[in-house]
Amino acid sequence: MKLTRRALLKRASIAAAGAVASPAILHWPAHAAEFAYKCGTALPDGHPMCIRGREAMAKIKDESGGRLDITLYTNSVLGQDTAMISQAIAGALEMYFLPIDLLAPKNEACGIFGVGFAFAGYDHVWEAMDGDLGSYLRGIAGDIGFHCMEKCPDHGFREITMKSKPINTPDDLKGIKIRLPVAPYLIALFKGLGASPTPINFGEVYSALQTGLVDGQENPLILIDTAKLYEVQKYCSITNHVWAGIHYSFANPYWQKLPADLQLLAEKHFNAAAMVEREDWQTMTKEETANLTGKGMVFNTPDVRPFQEVLKKAGFYEDMQKKSGDKAWALLEKYVGPLA
Repeated sequence: MKLTRRALLKRASIAAAGAVASPAILHWPAHAAEFAYKCGTALPDGHPMCIRGREAMAKIKDESGGRLDITLYTNSVLGQDTAMISQAIAGALEMYFLPIDLLAPKNEACGIFGVGFAFAGYDHVWEAMDGDLGSYLRGIAGDIGFHCMEKCPDHGFREITMKSKPINTPDDLKGIKIRLPVAPYLIALFKGLGASPTPINFGEVYSALQTGLVDGQENPLILIDTAKLYEVQKYCSITNHVWAGIHYSFANPYWQKLPADLQLLAEKHFNAAAMVEREDWQTMTKEETANLTGKGMVFNTPDVRPFQEVLKKAGFYEDMQKKSGDKAWALLEKYVGPLA
């Protein structure tokens, strides 16, 4: 079943109600689950990755006879992204929805998808993520402490929103305080475009925009909607500057504790959830421009070529090649062609 926006909101309300009702489960024997895992994410309940992830968790619990019981905590309930990454590496969190680019401070190759304006569309994205580049990045994540499922859910191309004006040219970004995740490549991208990047965890974005701590932010359309950023931003510029994916992942020690049959069950259902989520994302994205327009947002689609030229002149692509390393860069160019 594909998710329309209406279906997504219905699923989100059911999920929220289920979260409230969950204490009833305490009537079960404490030893009912052989493996009781917590899974954290900063994403809101209405995100399709959360909806499909919960469905996968329910199937895993059912088909394992209750042996593996995973509870999903959304909206940064277990901490901001940086905190959850630390918790998982330290062995205090069993599962996490991992944006691999947030591991760039530990290995700069992980930020390779933050190379601005590299991907022309989804054909290149999925060839790369389901191919050698994705495999390479998942291997690095494994060395850091995360076992990622092979198939990566879609988190979409990122767009720029502003409170006071649209972004039509690189000049419109000069001096602008823009919220970014704690992702070095994205930070370097917007510095190269003349902006003033302000790294803030996602759970704090709404208040930062509301109070004027930052002028704008960048995220996929669906997240702009589900996080209600349209309430504090008026303009949305369709730049498609960076694509983002987020993996279903286990902290290594907890993955290794699972018997082989439970590992196979988790892989089966989380990989299937990722593939359905990709379809959900495409369906929903087509609806979002009209939906957000109805909520007061004003859209524009700038020509991306001037942005690429500014980045080339600023030496951004050469710098990213040096940071990511020859192997990661060669794998990126394998799918998108020469950049530097």
